[in-house]
Amino acid sequence: MLSLLGLIGALALLIGLTLRGVNLFIAAPACALIVALTSDIAIFNATAGQPFVSLYMAGFAGFLQAWFLMFLLGSLFGKFMEDSGAADAIAHYVIGKIGMKYAVLAVVLACALLTYGGVSVFIVAFSVYPMALSLFKDANLPRRFIPAVLAFGSVTFTMTSAGSPEIQNWIPIKYLGTSPYAAWQESLVVALFMAGLGYFLLSWMIRRAVANGECFVARDNDPEQIQRNLPHPITGLLPLLVVLILSFTLHSTLQQNALIVALLGGVLTILAINFKHFHNLSQAVNFGTTGALVAIGNTAAVVGFGAVAKGTPAFNEAVALMTSIPGNELLGAAIAVSVIAALTGSASGGQAIALPLVAPHYLDLGVDASQLHRVVAISSGALDTLPHNGYVVTTVRAICGEKHQDAYWPLAVLTVCVPLLGVALILGLFIWF
Repeated sequence: MLSLLGLIGALALLIGLTLRGVNLFIAAPACALIVALTSDIAIFNATAGQPFVSLYMAGFAGFLQAWFLMFLLGSLFGKFMEDSGAADAIAHYVIGKIGMKYAVLAVVLACALLTYGGVSVFIVAFSVYPMALSLFKDANLPRRFIPAVLAFGSVTFTMTSAGSPEIQNWIPIKYLGTSPYAAWQESLVVALFMAGLGYFLLSWMIRRAVANGECFVARDNDPEQIQRNLPHPITGLLPLLVVLILSFTLHSTLQQNALIVALLGGVLTILAINFKHFHNLSQAVNFGTTGALVAIGNTAAVVGFGAVAKGTPAFNEAVALMTSIPGNELLGAAIAVSVIAALTGSASGGQAIALPLVAPHYLDLGVDASQLHRVVAISSGALDTLPHNGYVVTTVRAICGEKHQDAYWPLAVLTVCVPLLGVALILGLFIWF
């Protein structure tokens, strides 16, 4: 009982501290320590199992090992787009062709295209942010909505849809023997529903903020406005296309390493075609590398908390309870994956923990594997984006430089509320039609 109270209390505290802007290098290990103390996990030396320090640092270092090169190249890609003027060139072209009215739509579509092309959602945020900043500045829109726009285009209607090369759509294949196109007809209906509803809500929230007097407010650390000839917009689109094409074509053979090759190709393409337009290349490199370290460090700190949480008796009991929910099997799977994703702050983590337990049981009961695949994929992308989620922390704080108090709530509407309605819709399509 104490372990469960400690886990719930520490998670609530971590969410509260995150919303208040407390440094995650302090908040995450402190909350993880509470979990350890209430679960009889030894701090340094353990007679059985791993001690707290080893558990936390294994999660922290494991994330660094898996993602550092992607974060580094993604951050450099974004900074190069910014410093060369390529992001501004694209923004001015979009505003000139379709008008300021569709600036937000342009950012959403750019994120959706890259996500569905196989680029990690973390890297999409790095890559598209410079263009989004320029578009919001030209359209005079409140910049606190940029994280919500980036997240909406990345982690909702694209990440978990049929055919998506993102890991959240591929993990179920291992356990269910399905394909990435499982239940594509129903998936298409849900994706269109989430895209339409999400864009309506996003536009409504921004219009309301503007009507209340909010506008774009420049900051001292914004890219320096220089009077210069911008490169042709196509020179900003080509690097994005290189990343998209390389990621898509190499994904099946290189898996996650395909993204390293794709981002390196994008970085080299920017350097090759826009070298003369760089304002301060060495500064861009310095800012890019520093930004990558801050972003991956914040995310790894939260991953370390999840690693400690998963080592507690309470977490194992919660998983057992969630994966044995009586009633309709698809509804039970949706609840189990959603809750575990919320506890771990990870959509893929929710799937990886729940599927080995629920998949054999539900398949033995005759549940359609394709339907289970799609329910698990979509439900994993709902409660995962609570304030402590690694992607949320990275996008809001490290990339966009916003405060959780200002930027998280519109993001939550689009990445929690809308996907939950998507889960309800996919369940309705499978259960009642």
